[in-house]
Amino acid sequence: MRRTIYTTPAVKQILTAVSWLFLKLIGWKLEGRPPTEPKYVLIAVPHTSNWDFPITLAMAFIFNFEIFWMGKDSLFKGWKGPVMRWMGGIAIDRSSSNNVVEQTIEAFNNNDRLVVTIPPEGTRSKVDKWKTGFYYIAVGAKVPIGLGYLDYKRKVGGFKPTYYPTGDADKDIAEMRKVYTGIAGKFSDQCKLD
Repeated sequence: MRRTIYTTPAVKQILTAVSWLFLKLIGWKLEGRPPTEPKYVLIAVPHTSNWDFPITLAMAFIFNFEIFWMGKDSLFKGWKGPVMRWMGGIAIDRSSSNNVVEQTIEAFNNNDRLVVTIPPEGTRSKVDKWKTGFYYIAVGAKVPIGLGYLDYKRKVGGFKPTYYPTGDADKDIAEMRKVYTGIAGKFSDQCKLD
């Protein structure tokens, strides 16, 4: 994979210290542990605010792992493109019929280590049903699913136990959603986890 803020010498040490200070100043704590596998899909639930992004990046530095995330291609236009890619961004053209699931599975197959963060809601707006792309990426790449969360009510972020998909999408997604019961996004009226 390409060099990112997580693998750039000196930057990693500085940003780990900055992340620790940032989370301390805003009153956030961490709990749980990321999956130990070198490759996994990391779901980030709930996703209701732009604040989720800097908090998640800070958590990645403190937990000492490199994450890649998908963002709409407009975020990667002009001078922002190299910066977003350096921060682990992967541009997604939502207007195209390109198969994002297949492309992501291929990325997993072509790398020894890879963590791709995907919000299953697919948006910061309220949704009743999760999108299933993250699930089919994990099944197709034969990797587990890291259950990451940000609980704004308690100001705690971290990981629930790693989930190993069985291939039964409806059953597995229902079980994963139950794990998030009681976790509040920044805008809790946009969360529907039960």
